[in-house]
Order: sequence, then structure tokens, then C-alpha cells
Amino acid sequence: MIFSRLVALALAVALAAVAAEAQISDGIIKIGVLNDQSSLYADLTGQGSVVAARMAVEDFGATAKGMKVEVIFADHQNKADVGANIARQWYESDKVDVIVDTPNSAVALAVNQITRDKGKAFLVSGAATSDLTGKACSPNTIHWTYDTWALANGTGNAIVKTGGDTWFFLTADYAFGHALERDTEAVVVKNGGKVVGKVRHPLNTSDFSSFLLQAQASKAKIIGLANAGGDTTNAIKQAAEFGIVKGGQNLAGLLVFLTDVHGLGLPTAQGLIFTESFYWDMNDKTRAWGKKFAERDRGIHPTMIHAGVYAAVLHYLKAVDALKTDDGTKVIAKMKETPTDDPLFGKGTIRADGRKIHDMYLFEVKKPAESKGPWDLYKLRATIPAAQAFRPLDQGDCPLVKK
Repeated sequence: MIFSRLVALALAVALAAVAAEAQISDGIIKIGVLNDQSSLYADLTGQGSVVAARMAVEDFGATAKGMKVEVIFADHQNKADVGANIARQWYESDKVDVIVDTPNSAVALAVNQITRDKGKAFLVSGAATSDLTGKACSPNTIHWTYDTWALANGTGNAIVKTGGDTWFFLTADYAFGHALERDTEAVVVKNGGKVVGKVRHPLNTSDFSSFLLQAQASKAKIIGLANAGGDTTNAIKQAAEFGIVKGGQNLAGLLVFLTDVHGLGLPTAQGLIFTESFYWDMNDKTRAWGKKFAERDRGIHPTMIHAGVYAAVLHYLKAVDALKTDDGTKVIAKMKETPTDDPLFGKGTIRADGRKIHDMYLFEVKKPAESKGPWDLYKLRATIPAAQAFRPLDQGDCPLVKK
């Protein structure tokens, strides 16, 4: 009798284990890194985000926990239709469970809707539009690293309060640029400033001369660069050739990354003020991770997008492990209810609208004489506390937020 009971108990335990494993579709947790692998955002996301995702899998100890995790990647070419087609194929045919990164807000908004329709999970680190936690918010999406509201309030506030009260916007002509311009203009006006003009340029522009001439003619104290990556660095380089800063106007980099500053060089970028959520040289934990990352990515140090991919994937795996399922809607809900804690962003929370909450930082690019090495580029001007860094929950018009 006792033997038969033991056999029955062992069988029940085995069946429970099989059932738990069966909740992981195909027995594999498949992570798809969807980003720019070949164009103007490749340096600040690209293969670095693939490296970051794989580091998260390793540091989580997935193998030791008996979890089979696979990381794949694809290039969306900064085209919403291409990104949408990849997302559909990944979800429908390739059995991808979660898509991560996805710079380019137009692509991210398309993937956001497809993810919701398919009941999967979407962890945004690269895209900036605050609409992802506003009118386009989804129970299947978490916006991790930064957004246009946080950038606008960090950089815009700081500049207007120090006398930069007239602005001209140089804006990338797609969803990201429009959102960044909109959110920054609101901050400028709220603080008593004035927008005297704006011009929109195509994505991946090589010649900014006509746009810069309009900005120069406006006499605005601040030329706000509502663009990113190669567009930002091209605009800054050409502004230097036009002598815009020497002529008394200043540039505001509304979205600047470590790789941008490194590419520009300190003589050109020195003094630039901008807002970010992560810098590799902040503390011992970020330095250790940044060094490990650089060893795997050709000596390149991580951007905040790379850090966001790592932290988001780490938190995702914790939720999957706790639930024993990769059901996207359930995992995102679990991620929201579980406090975040990782070595790069520290302790934080995820709100009902999908917004990850943490401190943001106002940085200034060092002068050449202040730098101690090729990637020693920033100095901290101010910490923006988590409670102030992102748009208040009741102001985003997210349908998931109870009135």
C-alpha cells in the first residue's frame, strides 16, 4: 500500500513537471531582437542589442534553471511595413515569444499593435515615442528605457531655465521626431519660452545645409535637434561647418547616445547637454557590466538602449520563470506587478500603462582635457528623480489606466 502511494505521488510530481514545461510553447523561450542592423541607428542598437539580450540570458542562469532560451535578430530597415512583416512571421511561423528593442517609433507602433493582436510580448528599449504608453498603450507592451516626454522635460527644462527661451526645431519627419518636437515644444512654452520656427527633414539625411540655414536665419537661441543617430551627428558636424555655435546660437541634442558622442569626438561634441537613463561609468555595477559588454562588442561601450535591452530581458525571464509560461499577456502582467531590480537601473517599477519608472540623468559632454580615455565622455549635471522623470500616469490618455 505504501509503495503504491509513493509511486502515485512520484507520478503526480512528474506529470505536474511535464504540465509546467508544456506551458512554455515548444519548450523554447524565443526572443527576437528587431532593430536597425545596417543604417543610421545600427551603432546605438544593432548587434549591441543582440549581445545585451544574450548577456541577460546568461546572467539569469537560464540553462541552470532548465530553461531553453534562443535569441534571434532581424533588420527592420527603418521601414514600418518591413518591421510589421517580420513581426508577423516571427509570431505566426517562427514561434517567437517576445520582441525586444525596436528603434524607430513608426516601426515600434506597428509591432505594438501586432503584438497585442497575437497575445505576445513586446519590450521596447530603442523607440522613443511616448505614445507607446499614451494613446497607443497595450497590455502586451512595456516601454523600458526612455521616451520623448522624459527627454523633453529633462533637456528642455534645463535649457529654458538657463536662458534658452527661443527655439527652432530641426525634426526627423516621422513618428519619433514629431513626438519629440511636440513634447519638447510643450515644455518650452510651459516654461515661458517661444518656438520661432521648425523644419522637418527626411530620415537618414546627409545634407542639412538648407535646414541649418533656416535655423540660422531664425535667430533662435536654441536649435533643437529632434532626431537621432546619424541624423544628429550629421547635423552637429554641419552646424560646426556653418559656424552656428560660434555665431551665438546653441544646439540642443534632444536624443543623444554614447556612440554619437564617441563618433563626433570631444572637440566637436564638448558642452552638449542631453538626457539619458544610463551611462556605463555611473558606479561599480555599471562599470563592470560595461566592461563585460565592451569585451563582447569590439570594444564598443554600451548605450542606454543596450542597457535597456539587458534589463528588460532579465526581468522578462524572471516573470516567465515565476509563471512557468511564456504566454505574452500573462508575462507582461507579471512583469508589471513585480518590482524591478537589476544592476544597471537599480530598483524600480512598471506602471499600468507599461511605462518603466527609474531615474533619468542630465549629462554634459566633457571637454577633451577632462577625459581620461576614449569612452570617458560624460559628466553628470543633475539627477532627475524617478517620480519626476516620466509623464504623470493620468496625463497620457492610456485606455489601460483607470480614471
